[in-house]
Amino acid sequence: MEYKGNHQLLITFTNKEVKQFDLNGYLDYPVYEPLKDEAFCKNVIVSDGVIVWDEDIDFDPDTLYLESKSLQISA
Repeated sequence: MEYKGNHQLLITFTNKEVKQFDLNGYLDYPVYEPLKDEAFCKNVIVSDGVIVWDEDIDFDPDTLYLESKSLQISA
């Protein structure tokens, strides 16, 4: 997983599929408002297969997979 800036995550799933997840559609929800701050947003980590920022902000892997856009990555 890599933070690409502008609230975009590049995620490689366990099936080796690479997708891009756009956080922008979530930023107006109260729980995700801290992610509007780019400095905070880029501190994302993966913990036990879940993308998290702190103990209050995370995304379920199924949501990430289903709502991400597939990318073609050149070798």
